[in-house]
Amino acid sequence: MCGACTFSAVPEGAHGHACHCRQCQKWSGGMFMAVNCGQSVVFADGAPTASYKASAWGERVFCKTCGSSMVWQMQDGTNQNVSVQMFDDPETAAVTHELFFDAKPSGYALAEPTTKETEAEIMARVEGAQ
Repeated sequence: MCGACTFSAVPEGAHGHACHCRQCQKWSGGMFMAVNCGQSVVFADGAPTASYKASAWGERVFCKTCGSSMVWQMQDGTNQNVSVQMFDDPETAAVTHELFFDAKPSGYALAEPTTKETEAEIMARVEGAQ
């Protein structure tokens, strides 16, 4: 928002996701819409970034100057999910998948069709990958 955290990143496809978990709701003020950029995110030297270890495996990267929510990633720096709003063109990735769909408040819905994944499905997938 303030422009202090410039970066480069390469999306791993043209599709993004919306996360409805309670942490993302609190962090972003709604759903966190992002695109996976693998390990390609590089912030400019001196960018005032900070991170918050939000779970046993994930962390949230934000701007220390204005507080903008920028990246959710694994604590080892992999699986970097960049907010679609951080790109000059927020339509860089169409949101086609919804995470933690069972935690989505009833007051909003995405207009386009999406695939949906519940917390139980996500946790089973994550635990199976470890």
